[in-house]
Amino acid sequence: MKLIKKLLTVLAFVPLAAAAAGGATVHLDKAPVNLSDKASLQRGAKIFVNYCLSCHSASYMRYSRLQDIGLTEEQIKSNLLFAGDKVGETMTVAMNYKDAKAWFGAAPPDLSVVARSRDPDWLYTYLRSFYRDETRPTGWNNIVFDKVGMPHVLADLQGEQVARFKKEKDHEGTEHEVFERFELTKPGSVTLAQYDSMVGDLVNYLTWMAEPVKTKRMQLGLLVLAFLAVFFVIAYYLKKEFWKDVH
Repeated sequence: MKLIKKLLTVLAFVPLAAAAAGGATVHLDKAPVNLSDKASLQRGAKIFVNYCLSCHSASYMRYSRLQDIGLTEEQIKSNLLFAGDKVGETMTVAMNYKDAKAWFGAAPPDLSVVARSRDPDWLYTYLRSFYRDETRPTGWNNIVFDKVGMPHVLADLQGEQVARFKKEKDHEGTEHEVFERFELTKPGSVTLAQYDSMVGDLVNYLTWMAEPVKTKRMQLGLLVLAFLAVFFVIAYYLKKEFWKDVH
């Protein structure tokens, strides 16, 4: 009993410790995820292949699976495959693991299920929150992921922005720097609204890629619930019929 009490006491303090270790929270913008929007998923797949797949792999996803979002095999071959890749192959990356670790400090993670390990809202906010920071080795930092090792690979689209901070005191009177806003210092090739839309498509695709069968699974779930609802009515009247003469 004493051991159980001690265990419960430790577990009670785990959330508090995690909150303290995590520091200040960052507001996450809502990601425009719509897994039934195949046009968005196709645009997101194109962005992923052109901008993400050069460093990150998606080793649990095959190119051929993109037919599930409305692309034909010919479209996949013409627009999304690198030289030497085949439609049935997985989305691997040619970058050497040791080279990646030397360049970035850590090898870029596989993105097959990143939308499940990281919430889509987190990804959507993260990809729009890079800012110039000359103290970092890559010249970039991120509000959502402080001291991130990844450079801003979408900077040619979004442009360059700087983060403005303000000083605020907490309830103990300790002064902290708090993020206030971004200022665009160098425009990109698209407007900020267009960039947000492109990131939305990319996050939509990453969410789909993390669980390609989710839409079908949800549709099947609705059919099962509908069947159970109908069967319940039938079972109810059968029960009444079978037991009507039992007193």
